[in-house]
Amino acid sequence: MFNSKRNEGKDSSCQKGRTGEDIAADYMIGQGLRILSKNFRASCGEIDIIALDGKELVFVEVKARRTGEFGIGADSVGYYKQKKITNTAELYLTMTKVKYESCRFDVASVDLRTNSVVEYVRDAFEAL
Repeated sequence: MFNSKRNEGKDSSCQKGRTGEDIAADYMIGQGLRILSKNFRASCGEIDIIALDGKELVFVEVKARRTGEFGIGADSVGYYKQKKITNTAELYLTMTKVKYESCRFDVASVDLRTNSVVEYVRDAFEAL
């Protein structure tokens, strides 16, 4: 049986994520990064934004929030999520021919009430 409320929530959540990613990408471009990919998906996971910061390859997890009730988004990127991002990044590197000297993992926290990046954490975690 089709549950429209359940699907509405998922669509809303997906839209929230896309909006947050767009805000984060605009912020990153303003900081001089070049966006290579958004929503890179693989069997092992997804990376929200992949960019170049000079010769450094940057994998970014975006966390968008409508309220401050659950803290900033970066607080919710725990070990399991870090491992999924790391595995997906390794797959990305084997699938592409991007030239880079080093790479890092960043987290962008977006406030959807103000449509702004409230915190951008460079080197938020190391590859696991």
